[in-house]
Amino acid sequence: MSNPELLALWDASANAPFAPTVGKDSQFFVGFTLLLFALMLTSLFGLNRSIKTLPLYGIPASLAFGFGSVFMICAVGVYVPNTAKMCTTQPLFRAISSSARQIQLLLRCISFSTKAHVRISPEGLRFSTEDGSTMEAAVLLSKDLFTTYTCNTPHDAASEQEEDNIHLPFFQINLDSLLETLNIFALSDPAAAAGKRPGMAGGVDPYDAFASHRLQRHAGINNAFASTAPGIQGLCTFTYAGPGEPLSVHMSEAGVTTTCELTTYEANTSGEEIPFNRDAIALKTIMRSGCLLDAIQELSGMSPSTLTITATPSTRSGPDLSLAASGALGDALVEFASSRAHDAPILETFICYGRTNASFTFGLVKAAQRAMASASKVSLRLDEEGVLSLQFLIQNEEGRSSSEGLTFVDFRIIPLVEGEAEEGGGSDSN
Repeated sequence: MSNPELLALWDASANAPFAPTVGKDSQFFVGFTLLLFALMLTSLFGLNRSIKTLPLYGIPASLAFGFGSVFMICAVGVYVPNTAKMCTTQPLFRAISSSARQIQLLLRCISFSTKAHVRISPEGLRFSTEDGSTMEAAVLLSKDLFTTYTCNTPHDAASEQEEDNIHLPFFQINLDSLLETLNIFALSDPAAAAGKRPGMAGGVDPYDAFASHRLQRHAGINNAFASTAPGIQGLCTFTYAGPGEPLSVHMSEAGVTTTCELTTYEANTSGEEIPFNRDAIALKTIMRSGCLLDAIQELSGMSPSTLTITATPSTRSGPDLSLAASGALGDALVEFASSRAHDAPILETFICYGRTNASFTFGLVKAAQRAMASASKVSLRLDEEGVLSLQFLIQNEEGRSSSEGLTFVDFRIIPLVEGEAEEGGGSDSN
């Protein structure tokens, strides 16, 4: 055949595409019908086996079985690719970050509980932990912390008056497992390897130092002769396929990769927060977070059980804010003043219209030490019911502007009633 004849045949076949006698959508039904018909003929032939019934029942049964099997195989071939296509659809959530250390630092601030609730939204990942119903903490990992952030949350346009987060994924994970996963490659950062943790002897965690040394030795990290190009950071990828699926964390750096799938659990809470009345503020002060951390560490030496926060309106004489702790070893008091005599006052903002005091379990306030150590400033507020709100401002490494480079970690603590505070102090003093 010459080339013109082949081209003519090609054009003719393109204009008249092949169409099977039995359509793809009908092949499954036809195949199932033929197999059922073959089964009936086989049963009739089995009841009356003879040469006479062979062409009447046996041969038609064989033909029906053969054609039915072919149609069923073709039908399965049509539906399997569709199923595979459904399985390869985009996950519900996917985010990529080039700094696992920053995410780990923020999550450690609320790691006083082993379980964390996760809510995925177009604005970011919100992690929250709680200690019973007396304290809760939350941090929002904004989408600006990630180089790539994709959230394919379902939307229901039936009612625009419904809450925006009613369809957002909400589940529970093991926070300790997530931190251990992020800790694998975060230790490759020299700053992380020399990082200090509250409560460690000398301020250095020996496990972190050993793990960092081992990772650098085997992976060639921070090695001048390593094949990794300078300035190239590892990648951390979060993936969540949908309800009931695990939260996948894939990390790669310096030729080393690891994948961890964290089991997700159904959230055992409705997502309600501890109520804090922003319209009835009894005390509001903004101070350097390091000063609050020093005060808590100083008071913890007395092994206190309660912490009392007292505030009075600004006066020229006397303190404006005081932290009093009482415990088995005695009482201790730390006072702060909002004096403007110094260039860098401790209390940058202080608003108090009348004498205010509230008592809290010291261990709950101490649980915010990691956030105090990581933050630059803290906003301490008390509402008229005595609920304590601690909002820590943490500077991010990946922020591209002053607004994007900030993350807030929120703590809310329920106060002790007068009877509980007096009973706690009396039992410890005996």
